[in-house]
Formats: sequence, structure tokens, C-alpha cells
Amino acid sequence: MSTRLAVGDPAPDFTLPSDTGEEVALSALDGKVVVYFYPAAMTPGCTKQACDFSDSLDRLNAEGYTVAGISPDSPEKLARFRENDGLTITLLSDPDKQVLTAWGAFGEKKLYGKVVQGVIRSTFVVEDGTITYAAYNVKATGHVAKLRRDLGLDAA
Repeated sequence: MSTRLAVGDPAPDFTLPSDTGEEVALSALDGKVVVYFYPAAMTPGCTKQACDFSDSLDRLNAEGYTVAGISPDSPEKLARFRENDGLTITLLSDPDKQVLTAWGAFGEKKLYGKVVQGVIRSTFVVEDGTITYAAYNVKATGHVAKLRRDLGLDAA
């Protein structure tokens, strides 16, 4: 079972390939970084979540946030995901699940009442290498709106 991260923990650094084939390191991303983990590109929940992040990206960028979504999918599948859904966020590939595991986003979870090994839908905010927001088992629908409220980006 992987260890869950909490607010105040150092964010495990990573370098992963993106959907464009470029290597992206967490430590090289500027400002505040929203890192979210999702099970699989081009599935209904993951598509909804990625589209919500893309739709909110201008507002997040204006507040100094960048967004990186990480899944075990190949860079090629992520490129199709971006193209099919017009995504504007950074999509990163972690096929060996080392980063997912280091962040506590891979392990036992319940799926349709059964305990299985898989990606735990999770979201973090990293500032200066430290986790300032951590949420596990988030819902795909409505999560980005909740995150924006939690970060004080929405007035109501």
C-alpha cells in the first residue's frame, strides 16, 4: 500500500513524458502547480475532469497556477485524448506507475464494491516544492469547481 501525502509534505519530484513527447519535470514548472492523477484517458469521468480543468485553465493561470494531469496512458494515447477533446492542460504519462505510487495515487481502492489495485483519482497543489492541498478519492464531476472554491478562486 502506498503512503498518502498530506499538506506540508515535500512533493516528490518527477520527470515524465508529455503527450507531445517532451519531458516535463515538476521542479521546472513555474508558480503553483495543480497535479492531478486520473485512471484512463478517453473514459467518461476522466474526460469530464480533463475538460473541466481545460475550461478553468485561463482562470487558474491568471492566479498563477499551472495544471498537469498524470495517468498510466502512453504519450500517444494522451495525444489522441488532447486532440479528441480539445484539451489545453499538460498531460503526462506514467506507464510504470512509479510517480503514481510515490504520490499515493496508486493502490487499493473500491470499484463496484470490490477491492482492486488501481489509480486513485487524486489532486494536489504544490508551491515551492511543498504540498499545500491534497485530496484523494475525488469525484470526476464537480471536482474542479470544488478545487477552485477551496483555493478561494470563486467568489461564492
